[in-house]
Amino acid sequence: MSSQPLTQSPDMPIPVRLNLTLVALVFTAAVALLWLGSWVERWYAVLGVGAVFSYCLLANYALLHEATHNNLHPNRRANHWLGVLTGLLFPVPFSMIHATHQGHHLRNRTDFEMFDLYYPTDNRLIKYVQWYSILCGLFYPIIPVGALLFVLCPALLRARAFRTARSSSYLLGDIRAAQVGAIRVEVLFILAFFAALAWLLDLRLINTLVLYGCFAFNWSTRQYVGHAFSERDVIHGAWNLRHNRLMTWLLLHGEYDLNHHRRPDVSWYYLPCLCRPDDPPRPGYFRQYARLWLGPRPATAPAPESLTTLPLSIHDRSE
Repeated sequence: MSSQPLTQSPDMPIPVRLNLTLVALVFTAAVALLWLGSWVERWYAVLGVGAVFSYCLLANYALLHEATHNNLHPNRRANHWLGVLTGLLFPVPFSMIHATHQGHHLRNRTDFEMFDLYYPTDNRLIKYVQWYSILCGLFYPIIPVGALLFVLCPALLRARAFRTARSSSYLLGDIRAAQVGAIRVEVLFILAFFAALAWLLDLRLINTLVLYGCFAFNWSTRQYVGHAFSERDVIHGAWNLRHNRLMTWLLLHGEYDLNHHRRPDVSWYYLPCLCRPDDPPRPGYFRQYARLWLGPRPATAPAPESLTTLPLSIHDRSE
């Protein structure tokens, strides 16, 4: 299938008021849940709050993801600061995830992002450990810890282990020198934000870590459910899944990953409208999720070539 980009359509404006309302509601709810998670005493109550918190932060990540595509607000500066705000809760510096997520759209289903498949020459043990680490939530800590290492000890990220790894080598390469200063400032924002929360809300460290542990498990698994075992094509290597109505709104239509990769310039609000009559059948979300736990499969198709530019221009918003 061809990977030719489509042209941007001007008839699908960003739902600015709805997005701003969602950012405010999700941010307020997440802070309230952090406080509640430190206030309850029983371990099962903390886990219960953590489960709700994990879904709240999934919605927050959906908003953050919109900002990485300049789709959260039509004004570039406003979009950036909304991205910084939603990045506080993840926590991740927005300038870093903005750069690295574009790399995902350039290299989707290439060997750089082939976690669900393996070649005969691959180490099967490493592939299985990598795969089940993602499913068990260990993918998440790499993001905030990696941001800290990038800011505090950049020499560590130039070590052989990072340079030879398929995924980390290109992710770090996508960050330009001009973005390093912004990333450092945003890391300081994150540290100040959590220091202020800990002082104002009297947060308990262990309880807060439990809440983020719940989010880590929920978020890490979902990062590959829309791509696993899809065709090896940079743009078309994704699924439009079927999900229940509550989750489709909570995830901001995030189950329409194929539509999103075709049109990353389009707001989440319109993704269901981009389905085509010749699209492959939409697998059920839970069935697709269950398939993940069966482990990686042998690669039977050649790897696609990485793109050199984004499928669509997403930088033409007003300043």
